[in-house]
Amino acid sequence: MANTDNYFGYTLDETDIAILRELQNNGKLTTKELANEVNLSMSPVFERQKRLEKLGFIKKYVAVLDPKKLGYGMSVICNIRLKQHSRENGAQFVEAISKIDEVTDCWNTSGDYDFMIRVYTRDMEHYQQFVLNVLGDIESIGSLHSIFVIGTVKSSHALPLPTKE
Repeated sequence: MANTDNYFGYTLDETDIAILRELQNNGKLTTKELANEVNLSMSPVFERQKRLEKLGFIKKYVAVLDPKKLGYGMSVICNIRLKQHSRENGAQFVEAISKIDEVTDCWNTSGDYDFMIRVYTRDMEHYQQFVLNVLGDIESIGSLHSIFVIGTVKSSHALPLPTKE
């Protein structure tokens, strides 16, 4: 039997979980292909997929691009500490960082740093210019600590899904 946890007023059943699993692996599946994968006819699969979208389980469909093929040879994790903890500084940082294309992820964190961002740049020189001319213009940043990614062991956008009990 599938996990019957209630997710914000909706209980995922085994078929919902199978649909989510297949779409995480390949968001380009047609309704017909998806129906074949989950052993259901097209109409119920279409209705379930639309319901999962409407309920927010499926946020959007995207293509995962290869940063190296696009010229981004360097990935950096950057820990950021704000100058001062205030609503204004936090809001100013979030607004500024949201507009920067090189920043693909931003997390508000606990511990020694306030935020962690992932940055893609062409090379070390590009990153240096980015720190000086882009991050350096954000008034609310007090300090930052860069961690240079030297290799990727695992990179996945797939979330763990509920399993059979």
